[in-house]
Amino acid sequence: MDEFVRHEGIAAPLLRDNIDTDAIIPSREMRRVSKHGLGEGLFAGWRYLSQEGREPNPDFVLNRPAYRGASILLGGANFGCGSSREHAVWALKEYGIRAIVAPGFGTIFAGNCVRNGLLPLVLPGEVIAAIAAWVRAAPGENRVLIDLQAQRLEAAGQAFYFDIDAGARRMLLQGLDAIALTLTRGEVIDRFHRRRQELRPWLY
Repeated sequence: MDEFVRHEGIAAPLLRDNIDTDAIIPSREMRRVSKHGLGEGLFAGWRYLSQEGREPNPDFVLNRPAYRGASILLGGANFGCGSSREHAVWALKEYGIRAIVAPGFGTIFAGNCVRNGLLPLVLPGEVIAAIAAWVRAAPGENRVLIDLQAQRLEAAGQAFYFDIDAGARRMLLQGLDAIALTLTRGEVIDRFHRRRQELRPWLY
């Protein structure tokens, strides 16, 4: 998993509340067992005028030339609610999104983000609206900077500090998924197994 320490990028405003996982990746787009190939289906219901020809909807923010290459999403309240499908996070990541800034997230979605190296960053709605207005003035130039080490987002000439669970922060900073996080305790696990084998050799 890629480490997330410091990231600067174009931020795309998608300030809708209750964007659920079916909007992020519709079920009809989940045709693969693999994580790969899902980016094309990201926000498919909004991104395309027709699903057959994949004709882009020019009004959708990610299709506008000014937001080409966006790697940060500015979202509304309860982002990622709905079903627990991890495909939603896989689609966002494959598209190139590294962080989502919203007033709140669906709990399972936020956990899936962290386990896949995508930062779910919580800021008040009024702050996000102000950042979005600044970004819209010149999307390519008015880039958002996120410093996870310092827990700080910089935009519009201001610094906004955010809270994040210590465990989630560590996983993102060090690029650890759930398995890699467990393996950091390898010595403890080995000691446990050796002691268990001494106490119950018949099990082995």
